[in-house]
Amino acid sequence: MIIRDVTPQDAAAIAAINNPYILHTTISFETEPLSTEAMRQRIESIASECPYIVAESQGEIIGFAYAHPWKERKAYHRTLETTIYLAPAHQRKGLGTRLMQQLIERCRCVGAHALIACITADNTASIELHTRLGFRKVSHFTEVGCKFGQLLDVVDMELML
Repeated sequence: MIIRDVTPQDAAAIAAINNPYILHTTISFETEPLSTEAMRQRIESIASECPYIVAESQGEIIGFAYAHPWKERKAYHRTLETTIYLAPAHQRKGLGTRLMQQLIERCRCVGAHALIACITADNTASIELHTRLGFRKVSHFTEVGCKFGQLLDVVDMELML
């Protein structure tokens, strides 16, 4: 397995990993699947400013992680929000840890000071991953999301670099 920078050509594979989370889980708060072109535009926008990486095994994208600005105002420019998704067959095998470790290091290299992970409160696997990596819970918002008719809590976790 290799971890490398994303390219626009990875858009279809990333959408294929991401869309089932959108369509079938409360892990993502998006509600509409993304086309390959929409994903390509998103990749180009994010990767032009922030670290965006993929995990590839035998030519197949099996996970991705990226950082993006946490807030729009200039005073937040050294704080980034992180995102990570893995293909289901590759979960619980250490891939998430390796991807996040690489992402954290790349965020350090671009001068980030703080990382924020915004996680659905019942996503215990993600909360455990971030805790193992040194993130700490800094907020718990009650019923701020609604998906599939279910009100959802969100926690924010923070890592100071």
